[in-house]
Amino acid sequence: MAERRTSFRKRIMYGLLAYVVALTLAIVAHGFIFNEYAERLVWQTLLDFELDHVLARNRVDPAHGWTDTGKISFYDGRDAVDLPPPLRALPAGVHDDVMVDGTENVVLVREVDGRPLVLALDIDELEQREFDMGLTVMGSALTLVLLLGAAVAWGASRLVRPLTRLAARISALRPDQPGQVIAVPDTASEELVVIADALNDYLQRNDRFVERERAFIDTASHELRTPIAIISGASELALSQDGVPATTRGQLARIRHTARDVEQLVSLLLVLAKDPAQLSRINDDVALDELLGDIVRDHEHLTRGKELELVLAPPPSIGITAPLQIVQAAVGNLLRNAIENSDRGRITIRLERPATVVIADPGHGMTPEEISAVYARIARGGGDRGGGGIGLDLISRLCEHLGWQLDIQSDRGRGTTTTLAFAGDGASRAPHDGADATAARGAHRD
Repeated sequence: MAERRTSFRKRIMYGLLAYVVALTLAIVAHGFIFNEYAERLVWQTLLDFELDHVLARNRVDPAHGWTDTGKISFYDGRDAVDLPPPLRALPAGVHDDVMVDGTENVVLVREVDGRPLVLALDIDELEQREFDMGLTVMGSALTLVLLLGAAVAWGASRLVRPLTRLAARISALRPDQPGQVIAVPDTASEELVVIADALNDYLQRNDRFVERERAFIDTASHELRTPIAIISGASELALSQDGVPATTRGQLARIRHTARDVEQLVSLLLVLAKDPAQLSRINDDVALDELLGDIVRDHEHLTRGKELELVLAPPPSIGITAPLQIVQAAVGNLLRNAIENSDRGRITIRLERPATVVIADPGHGMTPEEISAVYARIARGGGDRGGGGIGLDLISRLCEHLGWQLDIQSDRGRGTTTTLAFAGDGASRAPHDGADATAARGAHRD
């Protein structure tokens, strides 16, 4: 499952929004801390002033007494019974948020002549106003965040819009269409012009590379077919001569057969190199069970010098609609790999429904890491082709284009089991009749 990526616009927007939120929280926190400090300083200054005033009046007029108001109360601590219980244990200093008779107070306690003097300021109403003001500030901060968020979203959209348009133009490029150019408006930024110029230069170089590749393929098509045709014709002519010894005739027949196989493989590679989509338009009716027997017989000579035996299980009658040369090349290469990686024992070849070829060898086997490396090499479309043939990399490309499935199961020292399942639209059909089987076998053997 492909990882879902976040757009550049969203990344910019989320980053700026995070900055706005962090800045707003920092300002609110700073305001709260400053407010608490300033509030405490105001209360202390006010109460100190009031108490100093009372003490100064008492020194001038000892008979002067304190009269409580609706907000400030004075307590002389000569008799602790006169103090409200919440004030009795308070040390000297200013104390905030002290509840006295159900109201919130700021309390100043000062030791004078060995007795505590207490001033209590009722701030219940002020605290309520402070709470209301806090809600107003929080609402203002939230509104500011929302407004700034909308401004950030609009600004981010405006900022990345040219880049988004450039990305849309790039995604609209078609790999099969030459002469494509990425155009940018005159008002584009310097960075976008640099990106567009680099892409246009790449597109031009890619067009020249594709043109060279096409010219090479056209030339290779002629240069490869000509010597193969000469070899095939010479072997046909030699086989038509009288008096050719039986052993020589067998070798000539093998040369003719191999030349035709190579010619088919070259045709396959050229088609794949020019246009992989053409593979689905060169289908044949293939008798898979008959063809499998021919492929096994063609590879028996590779077991010479080894204690190996090729065993083909009795195949069910299965026909498929697929390119004959590709089926030959794919199955033949898998069988060749099994032979080359085995020294002794039995290689079994099975044909199972629905249209699946299974090759099990007793060879060296592979560790899970080595199998992962094989699949990684297949995914990259490259890799070592080993002892000949078209290689697992090209087989994987053919399977990808035709909807086939290639699976490798292996244990180190216990051999490898390779499964090639022919699937996809038009790949499998009803069991063939005798005429179809003869035609498919003849196309391979003739």
